[in-house]
Amino acid sequence: MNGSYYGILTGWIDTAVATQFIEDLKPLMNRADKSIILDCGKLEYICSLGLRGLLQLKKESAAKGGSLVLTHVDGEVLKILTMTGFIKLFDIR
Repeated sequence: MNGSYYGILTGWIDTAVATQFIEDLKPLMNRADKSIILDCGKLEYICSLGLRGLLQLKKESAAKGGSLVLTHVDGEVLKILTMTGFIKLFDIR
């Protein structure tokens, strides 16, 4: 692993913006050999398509020897991750 990348997720990732969110994640796929830390403290909501994008990034990171960490997950986003079972799939700190 060579270095790390830190990003902040904010607002609502609903079906109206999820496609763009997944496009925005694509540059991170190139950095997937690094530690990617995404701060979710200002993220208010994420839909299933947004979760799928994060899962794709996690899988790419694992394949390239990197890691994906989600930090400051709480509120509605924590509820969504828990209800969907995705809480078990991510490294949440």
